[in-house]
Amino acid sequence: MSTIAQNIKACRERVGMTQQELALKIRVGTGTIEKYESGEQHPDTQTVLKISTVLDIPASELLEQDLQTNHVGIDHEIEQLVQEIGTKKAKLILRKAKEFTEEDFLRVMQMLFEIKYKK
Repeated sequence: MSTIAQNIKACRERVGMTQQELALKIRVGTGTIEKYESGEQHPDTQTVLKISTVLDIPASELLEQDLQTNHVGIDHEIEQLVQEIGTKKAKLILRKAKEFTEEDFLRVMQMLFEIKYKK
């Protein structure tokens, strides 16, 4: 099975969508989704963009080699980031982040950006 085939299936399952639902949303037949996920057929660029939009994932991630999650279901990039900043800091950040509204979170990110780049 190709990387994109595995990634389409993994991302679709991660969001709890069936093959039929994905097919309907990107306007192809269910058989086409089955072929994409089995690696029998590869989607063209426009279809990759449609799939990425529906699954709310950057198209580049659908094409990545290491999109697969680890044995406990944690995204590989998140796992790397936790290792880089340390478990203690990651826990502190995540505990606080879950208390924030989307608007609060965006304000905090803007403040961090200003602290980092507008000295």
